[in-house]
Amino acid sequence: MTTEVQTCYRHSDRRAGVRCQRCDRPICPSCMNQASVGFHCPECVKGAGQKVITARTLQSSANPVVTTALVAMNVAIYVVSSLGAGLTEPSFQVQLDFALIGQGLSSEGLLGVAEGEWYRLISGGFLHGSLLHLGFNMYVLWILGKQLEPALGRVGFSAVYFASMLAGSFGVMVLDPGALTVGASGAVFGLFGYAVVAQLVRGINPLQTGLGAVILINLAFTFLVPGISIGGHVGGLLGGLAAGVLHDVVRPKLGAPPQVGIALVAALGVACAVGSVLVL
Repeated sequence: MTTEVQTCYRHSDRRAGVRCQRCDRPICPSCMNQASVGFHCPECVKGAGQKVITARTLQSSANPVVTTALVAMNVAIYVVSSLGAGLTEPSFQVQLDFALIGQGLSSEGLLGVAEGEWYRLISGGFLHGSLLHLGFNMYVLWILGKQLEPALGRVGFSAVYFASMLAGSFGVMVLDPGALTVGASGAVFGLFGYAVVAQLVRGINPLQTGLGAVILINLAFTFLVPGISIGGHVGGLLGGLAAGVLHDVVRPKLGAPPQVGIALVAALGVACAVGSVLVL
């Protein structure tokens, strides 16, 4: 007895993962739109006006554990680093000792990634220069995280977040390795980038959901306002876009399980970390 392998009705070269809950046609992962009940194909989504869970509208009862933990860590580190400055702003010395990306001066002289302190590629993403800086990043992280984490899963979301953070650090090392650069902005921009890909592969125009406008406005601030890390923001955004392509485009084309997509994203993060070291 043989079992016929079903292929996606829209992509004859791809194996179907599930059937549309409305029309019962076989669909591949790229065509799967998670709705309130099961998965729907793009045509049924457009024709019936079914509420679809996208990167912008995703709502889930699942607790965004990773997102909550990341916000808590950033807030806690901000409070600790502010103690030496009377809880008004983070201690500059703590920033130098804990989260310097690239090269700079501290009480012990020249420190940074160039001196083998590779942890700064990550630690810089957990320290913020002001309460406003922290508040904005954590607000956006919370909004995007509670939408994307249930869709990606905790491990997948963590992979995208940290790969984007490392991509942002890579951008800093390429454009301005001597700058004192801190903040979760690179990782947050990466979540923006991933959300763009997630919407596009599901037939959704990011410019029509408001996501594209938000990204363009933030990029405008990045290039027009002095003191903002262009390398960190642009690097993180490109990293998130690349993570989205690997996870939501390449993996489905390979017909591979979600674990493969997570591994590809993790490999992207490692590549960015290695690039940060080699570029010096």
